[in-house]
Amino acid sequence: MAKKAQAKKKAPAKKKAPAKKKAPAKKKAQAKKKAPAKKKAPPGASGDVFGRLREVLAEHAAGYVVEHDAPGSFYVDTTHEYKGRPFFFGAVRQGKAYVSYHLFPVYVFPDLLDDASPALRRRMQGKACFNFRAVDEALFDELRALTRRGREAFQRRPLPAGVR
Repeated sequence: MAKKAQAKKKAPAKKKAPAKKKAPAKKKAQAKKKAPAKKKAPPGASGDVFGRLREVLAEHAAGYVVEHDAPGSFYVDTTHEYKGRPFFFGAVRQGKAYVSYHLFPVYVFPDLLDDASPALRRRMQGKACFNFRAVDEALFDELRALTRRGREAFQRRPLPAGVR
């Protein structure tokens, strides 16, 4: 029976190593690097840019239809129609970080940009949009001349097929 008694005795339980504690979720989140913030226009500057670009487009809107004229949005259509809808001329739109100047004659007649300066071309986003974060008198004067040439092109040149 001595053997049975010895067999019934169990070896002392081994102590488990303490479990590793996980770092709290907050520390993990803090360890992640944040992406650098995009540059934003200085406070009040984008409003000045919108107002100035709106003036540039409004100078050439006489005789056209002003579709929208609200804070942050100025939209001008021509008197022509395409597929039963007004044919777009240009717009100025206030964004979060910049102001966009859309000029559709540049899309229809790309040769209007042949004389554009490299500085103005750097402002282009797509085929007919220019983005500005601050007032730049030289570029605004160039844009004013480009808008005038675009309006003249819409009046004198044949428009795309389907435009009445």
